[in-house]
Amino acid sequence: MNKPDILAALAALSQENRLDAYRLLVRAGPDGMPAGEIAADLGLSPNALTFHLDRLREAGLVSARRDGRSMIYAAQFDTMNGLIGYLTENCCGGAVDCAPAVVCKPVRKRTKVSA
Repeated sequence: MNKPDILAALAALSQENRLDAYRLLVRAGPDGMPAGEIAADLGLSPNALTFHLDRLREAGLVSARRDGRSMIYAAQFDTMNGLIGYLTENCCGGAVDCAPAVVCKPVRKRTKVSA
């Protein structure tokens, strides 16, 4: 990831509702969640949720797809892993033994999650 992308992702995550929504989507896995379920879990109005999810989508952290009348949102794990990699690439002066191996490999099994 390049620096402007990193800054956009960090800016998007630097708001409480967006951070909560993103963490909920990470727990939901790659299949994502319907917008209505996210709003209910987080106690947000649909309009407020749409605003926050749009900021996350613009930063490349979330994708959206239509399923009938519902919008399904999902975390973009490649972007998340790129962000984590960028933040930790110089850990301990680049010593391989020191750097944490943090990579999320989600499985496609979605169960109801709660905030």
